[in-house]
Amino acid sequence: MAGQLFDLIVVGIGAVGSAILWHAARRGLNVLGIDRFPPGHDRGSSHGRTRIIRQAYFEHPDYVPLLMRAYELWHELEQQRGEQLFRQTGLLQVGPADGAVVRGVLESAERHRLNVESLSSADCRSRFPGFNIPQDHRAAFEPKAGFLHVERCVVAQCEEAQRLGAVIHAGEAVLDWQATDEAVVVRTDRGKYSAARLAITAGAWAGQLLASLGIPLVVRRKPVYWFAPRDTTYDVDRGCPAYLFETPDGVFYGFPRIDEHGVKLAEHSGGETVLDPLHVDRAERAEDRARLLRFAAVHLPCVTDRVLQHSVCLYTMSPDEHFIIDRHPAFKSVVFAAGLSGHGFKFAPVLGRALADLAIDGRTALPVEFLANSRWDASIYLTDG
Repeated sequence: MAGQLFDLIVVGIGAVGSAILWHAARRGLNVLGIDRFPPGHDRGSSHGRTRIIRQAYFEHPDYVPLLMRAYELWHELEQQRGEQLFRQTGLLQVGPADGAVVRGVLESAERHRLNVESLSSADCRSRFPGFNIPQDHRAAFEPKAGFLHVERCVVAQCEEAQRLGAVIHAGEAVLDWQATDEAVVVRTDRGKYSAARLAITAGAWAGQLLASLGIPLVVRRKPVYWFAPRDTTYDVDRGCPAYLFETPDGVFYGFPRIDEHGVKLAEHSGGETVLDPLHVDRAERAEDRARLLRFAAVHLPCVTDRVLQHSVCLYTMSPDEHFIIDRHPAFKSVVFAAGLSGHGFKFAPVLGRALADLAIDGRTALPVEFLANSRWDASIYLTDG
């Protein structure tokens, strides 16, 4: 192989890749990050101004210890930067009492002794007048939840890594990679780079770079809208929280108005399959807009149909919609993250730390075993047990 130049190469420097760079650089490694787009770009999954962060995780209680550490690491990054990356607004989650969301939130809260309030529809109407809650639904309000400034977070991790000596090559496309247990070579459209270790965190492009593993990853197109409100009901400064609704038509989420762009609203469920993440239809579609406005008409009565901004991001889905965090089964020199399934951003610094540990030490003390790639080989999926 080519002469070794780096201790670690990171392919893809979005949320998790930028976090690996930061943690590896903190440990004094000579590290290179490569991405076809610049940090904070809008071509993948880590953009759109805001991402929800929460602790009482309805997807599975096993995520909660990782979230507790993620909160600490986001705070460390804020302190290091002197910059606000997280805003605590609370999160209102609504759905049928026997649905996946509210039931899962309360289960995680009980198991990990988290502060979550269980509210009736009447409680919600009194406390959060901007939302219509069906009488037969319940709600869970998590005061410590809020949102992250997504592009700022990615750029902050990259800049801190660079301050500590990391090298970033943006605007450079990775073509392929080769590895042994001792070294790797990454070939791009500009050259070849060698290192002792490789981390692949390529988001929507992970399926291409990890094709030999045969993981059935699916990329989905996710339209996001910002609508003008009728008044100040949804202003963050008036105490409006972030929100997530489980409805018969799907799972929808959004954010209070934090600036002139209005109220952000999107659907977490569903999504059109994307065959090539480089060629995504990013046009504003009437049917996308109409679907969100139908939801808003029922549940967010103070939102108008006037679009202030529109964007499209990508979800990369694993078959069970849980992350895949592991070392490559064929090469000890390679680690990867894939299939974050639309709920991974909030975990970025802790997943970056875990993957840096796995790459450098071959192990991590962080509890990521339940996310291992081996669950596919054994046909084992996460359960409530």
